[in-house]
Amino acid sequence: MRYRLSMMSSLIVVLALGACSSVQFGREFSVNTFEARAEQGVTTREQVRGWLGDPSSIGRELDIRGERLEVWTYYSGKGQLPDLKDAAFKMLQIKFDQTGRMRAYTWSGE
Repeated sequence: MRYRLSMMSSLIVVLALGACSSVQFGREFSVNTFEARAEQGVTTREQVRGWLGDPSSIGRELDIRGERLEVWTYYSGKGQLPDLKDAAFKMLQIKFDQTGRMRAYTWSGE
């Protein structure tokens, strides 16, 4: 009985501490570093990978003209549990044409 009570107390403490902790997801990256170096039609996938590392995800886009683009997504976020008070999130999406050159990018966040 004493063992169960001790286990229950430990579980309550762990849950209480977890409810007050911060959470971080994705991987931090520098939008400023990317923007300072990136050139539309010139920058390659290999260069971006060298500056920012591997993307968090890779997808495809069919643009309005029918061109198929490869889309790399980088994201990073953090916040305070349980309600993510003071949460911060940023995302960078980079679009490459079939030759591997950057066609466009968008970013939002901090």
